[in-house]
Amino acid sequence: MKALVYHGPGKRSWEEKPKPAIKDATDAIVRIEKTTICGTDLHIMKGDVPTVTDGRILGHEGVGVVEEVGSAVSSFKKGDRVLISCITSCGKCEACKKGMYSHCSNGGGWILGHLIDGTQAEYVRTPFADNSLYLVPKGVDEDALVMLSDILPTGFECGVLNGAVKPGDTVAIIGAGPVGLAALLTAQFYSPAELIMVDLDANRLEVAKQFGATKLVNSGDGKAVEKVMALTGGKGVDVAIEAVGIPATFDTCQDIVAAGGHIANIGVHGKAVSLKLEKLWAHNITITTRLVDTVTTPMLLKNVVSGRLSPRKLITHEFKLDDVMKAYDTFGNAAKERALKVIIRKA
Repeated sequence: MKALVYHGPGKRSWEEKPKPAIKDATDAIVRIEKTTICGTDLHIMKGDVPTVTDGRILGHEGVGVVEEVGSAVSSFKKGDRVLISCITSCGKCEACKKGMYSHCSNGGGWILGHLIDGTQAEYVRTPFADNSLYLVPKGVDEDALVMLSDILPTGFECGVLNGAVKPGDTVAIIGAGPVGLAALLTAQFYSPAELIMVDLDANRLEVAKQFGATKLVNSGDGKAVEKVMALTGGKGVDVAIEAVGIPATFDTCQDIVAAGGHIANIGVHGKAVSLKLEKLWAHNITITTRLVDTVTTPMLLKNVVSGRLSPRKLITHEFKLDDVMKAYDTFGNAAKERALKVIIRKA
């Protein structure tokens, strides 16, 4: 089969790889129909995730058709159309029973496109299929469902839930990329009074306005903190959601959070950040980090099916699977290409 293969920082190729086979009784082999590229994939390409080794097929998102199932798989059969979760979970270990699927101790967690071959290929092996796949409801927009593999539960769980967003809050989201916009969409479940989006890309800020942001802050002049503080009458925000993954944006969150507020980190950080405890310790600030567990995927799926949540508007570009290298170039130059999420189709 053809697959997008990582060969070290800055090196990737579209090449022939062996088609995956059933390894364990809980596995399923899924033929990929649609996949996408995540910001985490770009971090991998920069060398920020050293656990990804040379020869790994990237990708942890997608929708496909079940080709084969192991003898222990009971919830799926050949021909089922399925959503692939970015997190693999056995459902039985101590961590999984706590809902911490990302820390599955039986060989699950974030493994697709990380520790095992992923979804940017014609086929993928999905371990623990019964707990790591979801049936695609009939008639639903499958492009939209690809957004449920990762960014929507990530933005919601790591940003909105960890940030404890509640009615009447003033929320600032630092980074108007796909995951920041996912946090913006799902924060609206809780009716915050203000949703301030901060980014240096004017196009993404305009998109954020269309998605429900009430205030926009362009950080290109280096004055994001001053602008946010001015918008809040000098008080700061109740919730600051970091959705970029660099020291500067984490610093912004520390500088704009109000007393009693929350800093919810979503971004994948490849470098250390400085924690300003000399300021935060006396201000009752809660700082949270999290790797998405996808425990909210069933709920989010219901909201997509009902039309309450419309993640399709995150998609700006479409490519064929054979053009995945071009898709990476487009997604990697998001500002120039005015790109959010890309959909990569088998045909």
